[in-house]
Formats: sequence, structure tokens, C-alpha cells
Amino acid sequence: MTKDLINTAATKERAILVGVGIKGEHRNWSIEGSLDELQQLAKTAGAEVVGRMVQNLEKPSQSHYLGSGKLEELLSLKDELKYDTAIFNDELRPTQQENLETALEVKVIDRTALILDIFARSACTSEGKLQVELAQHEYMLPRLAGQWSHLERLGGGIGTRGPGESQIETDRRLIRNRITSIKKQIEAVRKHRELYRRKREQSGTPLVALVGYTNAGKSTLLNTLCHAGVLAENKLFSTLDPVTKRLRLPDGRNILVTDTVGFIHKLPPLIVAAFHATLEELDEADLLLHVVDITSPDAVNQSQTVEKILTQLKLGEKPRITVINKMDQVVESIEEAQNISLDVKSPAQATVITSALKNWNLDKLQEKIGEYLEISKLGGREGTG
Repeated sequence: MTKDLINTAATKERAILVGVGIKGEHRNWSIEGSLDELQQLAKTAGAEVVGRMVQNLEKPSQSHYLGSGKLEELLSLKDELKYDTAIFNDELRPTQQENLETALEVKVIDRTALILDIFARSACTSEGKLQVELAQHEYMLPRLAGQWSHLERLGGGIGTRGPGESQIETDRRLIRNRITSIKKQIEAVRKHRELYRRKREQSGTPLVALVGYTNAGKSTLLNTLCHAGVLAENKLFSTLDPVTKRLRLPDGRNILVTDTVGFIHKLPPLIVAAFHATLEELDEADLLLHVVDITSPDAVNQSQTVEKILTQLKLGEKPRITVINKMDQVVESIEEAQNISLDVKSPAQATVITSALKNWNLDKLQEKIGEYLEISKLGGREGTG
């Protein structure tokens, strides 16, 4: 007798996207453009987006993020769209999330939780996983009141619960303990990086760091320049863990090139804090290469977002070269690209048009790197390494 086969493959969550546009607020990003990016994030996380909703308000509702009328409309769409997850375009307060879940009776997640989920999928090294876990715990701690029953038990047993201590208090204590432990481990990583940096400084080898919006092509550029073999995928946050490779410039000098996590609009502060040890690489760099995806309709906004985050990290004055990338998707040859007028402004020492995928103009990029290092007298010794 044959048995019916049961399909155990995980079905995609059906998600509706929800965003609030602030009336009278002058923003570079339109609410629709921001939701387009949220949709990319949702797809990267494995969700099927079945709809979206936008409301223009003076400010989001303190209790439910949306106004009462839009909340009723959102609830009424459940039967039509059959969504089981609602993804909100801003970080929700714990009370907002709890109220929304009660009203909608579906899973409610915000932009921060969505990004953290993608980070958790992308982290490969022990360091990357620690940084993501720290950010997740920091995010979860103030939200335990409505979610403690869904948490995986982190520990417990005899001697772990105080007199009259509730389950939520136990969970808070366990998570705080775990946060303390993770921070100690990340501090050990930071000290190891510090030793590495001192060794590099003693060798006189300059460090050039790649920065840019997520999916701008930084990993592809590192692969082409340094034959790095780094995973480069056409999706958001395919690279979380920093990778450093050696590059020999045409003039014979050796430099180190490091790839770092991409930035994004509304990058949650707790993620910046959790990845502080990694982002220290940017502070130590002698030169930044700001990689811009010229094919993105939001290229200007993305470039400005990166510059804003660099300023927040106190790196606004760091010397940089703007790399206008993916030009092969715009024109058929690099010669055609030279005649294109670009509107991506940046406080850079130079701008170079490239295609990292097709190796267009990377010789010129290396020349510009060498010129800057020569001027700043940061060039490494010829033949080092």
C-alpha cells in the first residue's frame, strides 16, 4: 500500500507592507521608494509580498502606528489578500507592536526585525554571528512583555529563579546575562583586531576600505581587484563579515583592501552599535572607496545615505574615491560611459566610472588609489610582502 506523500517544504509567508509618509516633511526618499526597498528586504528574507498600504500622517499613531481608519482597512484586507504577516516600514515601539498583533491577529514585524533576520541568515563567521545575536537580544529585551512565551529557553533550572520571580523577569535576566557575555566576546575580537592593525601599521601597508549601499557591488569589486573569491550575490546584505585581501598596485606597492557590511536607508542604530568592532576597520582605513550602483533609480539617495552614515560614524572627513559601478548595465562600452553626466555628489578626492563585473576602468581606479597614497605619503614599501 502506498502512502500519501506529505509536503514538508516550508511555505512562504504572505506579507503585506505598511508605511507612513510624514506630511510636510521634506525627505529625499519617497514613501513609495522606501516601500520598494522594504519589498526587496522582504523577498530577501523569503516572504511573498501580496500587498502594500500607505498612510500620510502628521506623525505615526502612538498606539497603533496607523490611524484607526487605516487600521480597520488593513484588517479588512486579511480575507482578500490572505496575508499572515504585516511588515512595517519603521521600527515599532513595543506597545505599538503588541497592539497591532492584538488587532490584526497576525505576525507583526518591523523594518529592524526584518533586517536582523536577513543578517542572521547571512552571517557566516563566529564574529558575524555574535554581532547579529547581540543586536537581536538588544532588540528583543524591551519587547519581552508580549513575546516571552515564544522565546527559546536560554537556560534555567534549580537556583536560576529568584523568590517570586516571574517568567518574564527570568527571561530578562537571562538575556541581559547573554548580552554581557556576547559583549565580552566581541571585545576580545576587537582586541585581536587592534593587534592586527598595529602589525599592519608597523609593516607600512596602507588599508583601503570599500563602503557603500548594500548590493552596490563591493564584493564583486573586491573579487575582480584581488581575486578574492568572496560570495557576491544580487541580493541585499550578501556580505556581513569583513574580508581583507592584498592588492599589488601597478606601481609595485602593496596595499590591503577590505570589504565591509553595506549600509541601508533607516539603518537601525543598534545594528551600528553591534557592528562597532567591524566598523572600526573604516576608522583605521587610509582611504575609502565609496561604491555606488549607478543602475539604481535611487542612486543619489543611496549615495547621500552612505555619506550621512559616515558622518554619524565621525568618518565624514575621511579621504575617499567615489566608484560609479555597474556601468556595463547602462552602456555597451566604457568609452560611451565617459560621456555620461553624473549627478552623484560626494566629498571625494576623485570619481571613477567602472564595471567591477567586466573589469572596466579598474586600472584607472588603481592608478587613482596610487596617486592618493603617493600624495598622502601613506604608500607601502615597494615589494612589501
